Amino acid sequence: MMEYRDRDDREDRPRRGFRRRCEVCNKKPLVIDYKNINILKRFLNEHGQIESARKIGCGAKCQRAITTAIKRARHMALLPYTSEHIRVSGVSVGRPMPQRR
Repeated sequence: MMEYRDRDDREDRPRRGFRRRCEVCNKKPLVIDYKNINILKRFLNEHGQIESARKIGCGAKCQRAITTAIKRARHMALLPYTSEHIRVSGVSVGRPMPQRR
């Protein structure tokens, strides 16, 4: 027969994994504003979509602020809506690609 482990066994083991800290919360001078396009571009992928909170490593509160700022910037035509707008306008969005040496 198979023995079942108690939950107490799990509590004794050390925790694994690494929780990334919120990039926005850690840097207090970093203000999320729709006019700050260079900061907002970091939270978009190459297709112009907003990255998930899990992928960029921020909390729910910061993700809501980022999403609201990106949507306002799109409405004011500061950021593109789709990848077609990216191709036509030539605006680069997303995280910068690492430099190859």
